Amino acid sequence: MGEEIDKGATETRRVTRLIRLPEVQHRVGLGRSTIYRWMSEGKFPRPVQLGGYSVAWAESEIDGWVADRITHST
Repeated sequence: MGEEIDKGATETRRVTRLIRLPEVQHRVGLGRSTIYRWMSEGKFPRPVQLGGYSVAWAESEIDGWVADRITHST
């Protein structure tokens, strides 16, 4: 009599990596003020609050934003 395997336990989990502003700037090629201005205009992903004044962006959202720019520029 075999044991049943929980399918949820065998599926690959995707971990959300959070990246800080210097890495975001490097990846998108924009300065801090442009990033924050575009965020206020709804043109750039908003960060998540880590506590106090610390924020970070979901890597997948930044990657998606960059990919969207590449797709729409061609």
